[in-house]
Amino acid sequence: MTTRLLALIGALLLAGCAATPSHTDTAAPSTPEVPVIAPAQVAQSAPEPQAAQMAAAKRASRTAGTGLDPENEAARTDLWVRVRRGFAIPDLDTDLVRKGEQWYSSRPDYVQRMTERSSRYMFYIVEEIERRGMPTEIALLPFIESAFNPQAISSAKASGMWQFMAATGKDFDLKQNVFRDDRRNVIASTRAALDYLTKLHDQFGDWQLALAAYNWGEGSVQRAIDRNQRAGKPTDYLSLKMPEETRYYVPKLQAVKNIVADPAGFGLTLPPLPNHPYFLSVPIERDIDVALAVQFSGVSMEEFKTLNPQMNKPVILAAGTPQILLPYDNANQFLHRLAAYNGSTASWTAWVAPKTLKPAAVAEQVGMSEATLRDVNRIPPKMLVKAGSTLIVPRDAKLHADVPEHVADGAMLALAPDLPPLRKKTLKAGKKDSVASIARRYRVSKAQVAEWNDVAETAHFKRGQTVVVYVPGKRVRVAAGDSRKGAAHAKPAASAKSKPVRVASKSTKKPAKKVANAGKHNGAASVRVAESGSRESSNAN
Repeated sequence: MTTRLLALIGALLLAGCAATPSHTDTAAPSTPEVPVIAPAQVAQSAPEPQAAQMAAAKRASRTAGTGLDPENEAARTDLWVRVRRGFAIPDLDTDLVRKGEQWYSSRPDYVQRMTERSSRYMFYIVEEIERRGMPTEIALLPFIESAFNPQAISSAKASGMWQFMAATGKDFDLKQNVFRDDRRNVIASTRAALDYLTKLHDQFGDWQLALAAYNWGEGSVQRAIDRNQRAGKPTDYLSLKMPEETRYYVPKLQAVKNIVADPAGFGLTLPPLPNHPYFLSVPIERDIDVALAVQFSGVSMEEFKTLNPQMNKPVILAAGTPQILLPYDNANQFLHRLAAYNGSTASWTAWVAPKTLKPAAVAEQVGMSEATLRDVNRIPPKMLVKAGSTLIVPRDAKLHADVPEHVADGAMLALAPDLPPLRKKTLKAGKKDSVASIARRYRVSKAQVAEWNDVAETAHFKRGQTVVVYVPGKRVRVAAGDSRKGAAHAKPAASAKSKPVRVASKSTKKPAKKVANAGKHNGAASVRVAESGSRESSNAN
């Protein structure tokens, strides 16, 4: 490993960024172009002083895809020039555009902060947009989505610089599990956003409608178009009936575009953006603690998380995260220190629960305190760890191997309340019984009684009518757990389909779904926990 790392340090090889622009026809992921260290090709390079090679690579990277001579002073042109030259979406000129211009121009400090944040990512995004032949207004979209904050989470749980919903992220191959959320991954989320926008443009044939669909959902935009067509009305962006947020969405982007085109006209000064890459992709071949990666790279933890915000845990799994992003100068330092390091690079690993267990039992098996186990895995009080759940635990002699790909990519934490199971009980309604009276009698909610009996919360029962309720039964003893041998790195059960802790009597006339939902409103139902929030896909409409 040391030999390979020393070979890696020799030079930096850029991926071809000047590919012919093309549109993708489907939502399938396209390969992102990002400067990388290429082990095989670097090893074959002719010997050359390291400093000279690094300088040559930097000169090449500054002009990749621009058609500029590396030795020409123009190679260091402000990136804003490239952005302005690539504008191609028809302009809007409406009162909402004026509103957006006024909002941004009256907040120069805010514009300064988000522009400085964008400096880390803008070159890469512009490169990808130009490679695909897309208008460069798209590079400004994160300004209105997240203010270029890759760790942004909306009130509706959209996440990342491009603000992907959980379901839409999965549609575009953005992994979301215990160890990482690729909606926050700079490279992966940019690829997914550009794939999605290309798909929407192919569907609607119009960038303004594509942007509306990105915000509102393609189903909603298509229905709005269909309504206008039936009414004999125009179907352009300004003619469609939309929610207020979507109505303001494209005008807000137009306002940012106008400010970028002429910042002085709005009394603003945009910080110059260097016309070369800010970061380098460094391959990760072994699991490594985040803290150790930060130490080797020489960047602050804040800067590391700014470039690698997808990490959910204090360890980076090589099988799931085969690369990290680092500033150019720090990438070289990282490889030097990693090559010289002889100890274990990871103090954490993954452990898959063989059966449903109490956190205390898990902590005893893996050799850590219950408090630490709960804290690092975010396990709330009074919850059980269900079979198939993946937990992060200390690495030791029994758990020394790197985490395999099927765990790194499929890890989920499934929890269930540590409560007695529920038992189905049937009774005959009295003369004045209602959903409310039954709920009071059995100390459950009206919503539960209504759901169990397929009636409204305001319903009254007829005298003698059969009513179903679920009441606490005898507590089922939860297994104390198996030994760690055989449990580590076990393949997690699909969707954690272990037998539920809660049981019901045999006389069940309703479908099993109703039994599973019996505790939906009092916390007795099983819950699956991801490390980041999720909501329904924006295109579900």
